Amino acid sequence: MSFKRLSDTDVCSKRVFIRADLNVPQDDQGAITDDTRIRASLPAIEDALARGAAVMVTSHLGRPTEGEWCAKDSLAPIAQRLSELLKRPVSLIRDWVGDTSWQKTLMPGDVVLLENCRMNKGEKKNDETLSRAMAALCDVYVNDAFGTAHRAEATTHGIGLYAPVACAGPLMAAELDALGLALAAPKRPLVAIVAGSKVSTKLTVLRALAEKVDTLIVGGGISNTFLLAQGFPIGKSLAEPDLVAEAAALLRDFPGKFPLPVDAVCAKSFAADAAAETKDIGQVADDDLILDVGPRTLEMLAPLLMSAGTVVWNGPLGVFEFDAFAEGTRTLAQVIARSPAFSIAGGGDTLAAIAKYGVAQNIGYVSTGGGAFLEFLEGKELPAVAVLKARA
Repeated sequence: MSFKRLSDTDVCSKRVFIRADLNVPQDDQGAITDDTRIRASLPAIEDALARGAAVMVTSHLGRPTEGEWCAKDSLAPIAQRLSELLKRPVSLIRDWVGDTSWQKTLMPGDVVLLENCRMNKGEKKNDETLSRAMAALCDVYVNDAFGTAHRAEATTHGIGLYAPVACAGPLMAAELDALGLALAAPKRPLVAIVAGSKVSTKLTVLRALAEKVDTLIVGGGISNTFLLAQGFPIGKSLAEPDLVAEAAALLRDFPGKFPLPVDAVCAKSFAADAAAETKDIGQVADDDLILDVGPRTLEMLAPLLMSAGTVVWNGPLGVFEFDAFAEGTRTLAQVIARSPAFSIAGGGDTLAAIAKYGVAQNIGYVSTGGGAFLEFLEGKELPAVAVLKARA
């Protein structure tokens, strides 16, 4: 995949505009509860500063109403945390598009944070006038926010069309390199895991992946829908009966690619203290909830993962938040970590599982993207990536 990188771009004495992903979780008082995304944004900022750039950074945060400033969605706490991490003052510029007088004092070696980009009217609609106004602020545009790459917005797409130079920051470049390695020219066998509560949001992903992979493991509510398609009882488990026909079509069109569960861990209620019972898949009772895969299923899946050349993982196999129903996801994470395969994992629940079981250092690449990760797997061209490729 061809695109310009910040590391290969001359930024000395240039005005550099970095679109980062600083959408961090906060408590009710607005205090940051996890600064992982802020820390992840530092390499791009520090690189540009070290090479003599005047740096401006922006991001979205929360769901503000466009055209209206709101204290709850302000980047003020992020500016403070950036100042601490960079060990230099980071001013927050509120009306950074309408009044550009602030640029007169922005010198090489300075960094400012531009207020929540989604407070600008036209941001989400990728307004051309807004995009051109933003592009006029910089000499180099850097997209370092893969998590928003599937959205065509002014700061993720439009500005990239009109800025003098458009390039990928280190986070974006790493994502595209890893995803390209996993999907464009993967080492075989290629095994994908797509799990979670709903099949409808991932059905097109499953079909696209089934055409590329050697094995496609489904889990959670998705696998329940596939079990229904094969005529197995699933009790009162989460599933989407209206999509059984689509699941059956996938099984028919790609025979042998979907290793479905042969046993399950069930309970009578969805609760952390519910009594867990392991059953063969054909013995699930009418009042059972399937909350995890069973040990025989894990024994079946482990060799597939250990012999893989590449593993792509999105979604937990069960309700891993409850210890009684966490074994499937825990074992999956540990087997992937032990496998000699190149592994790439993404999605919010997947990242939570990786953190819970402490296997991050043994996963080949952990993607920061949720929706962007899924759309890339599906084979869709991400707008933010498309503009970087076009400008290359």
